[in-house]
Amino acid sequence: MQISEPQINREDILIVLDDEFVPRNVCLVTGAASGIGRATAVAAAANGLYAVGVDVDERGGEETRAIAQKMGGQMAFIRADLTQDREIERAVREAASIGEIKFLANIAGIQSIYPIVEFPMEKYDLMQKLMLRAPFYLSKLVIPHMRKSASGTGVIGNMASIHAHICTLNKAVYNIVKFGLRGLTQSIAAEGNGRIRAFSVSTGFVKTPLTLNQVPAQAQQRGVPEEEVVRDVMMGRSKVKEMMSPIEVANLFTFGFSRHSRYLVGGDLLFDGGVVLTY
Repeated sequence: MQISEPQINREDILIVLDDEFVPRNVCLVTGAASGIGRATAVAAAANGLYAVGVDVDERGGEETRAIAQKMGGQMAFIRADLTQDREIERAVREAASIGEIKFLANIAGIQSIYPIVEFPMEKYDLMQKLMLRAPFYLSKLVIPHMRKSASGTGVIGNMASIHAHICTLNKAVYNIVKFGLRGLTQSIAAEGNGRIRAFSVSTGFVKTPLTLNQVPAQAQQRGVPEEEVVRDVMMGRSKVKEMMSPIEVANLFTFGFSRHSRYLVGGDLLFDGGVVLTY
């Protein structure tokens, strides 16, 4: 079983002409060391924004920065542990010293697969801190910067999932935090009065290390081969039998941040191959 993270190619990046997509405007991206976070930071930089990636993985973050620069964009990397308030605060201060924070992509996430009765509470606490509390606190800290910007506007995108719509076996905490991110999205939009927009992105399985790492655990818990997990569990209900690539998800963030999405206020971009809404 081999699932590898695809390389990011320039021709696969959605490029949007937008007056706000300029280097003086910062796009803060969490989880930037790999996967969807990496692709979103690279796409933001390629679109003319100053991308600021945040992750605990410094080596991966610097690799992302190198990719962004190779694409002709500008990016800084800040190592920060998003489970620690002081590090979140420092990351926002450093990002604000680079330019106006106009965009925030809350993408950082982890996965733990256990039945509810066996779920370790320390894992519960970690996932809540990283995947729900940190996006809330980051939003709280960046919204004042957005309001003080020249246009007084900004956009926050939250990485949700089909697990923000449906609940699957042995992923109770992942389900909980993803449903919570949709609640956060709509709450930001409700208070933003159309000036501070928020949206969420919900996809099925994406070719990322997070996906790769959960295949063996799913196989063991279900008592089936890894190939069967991918074919029948992950992609079984999808009408498209291929996982999305990280850059395809990043392109949704680019679109959501852009002028083309001014009516996307609290909405969810559900790109799931038909898992949730078809039978």
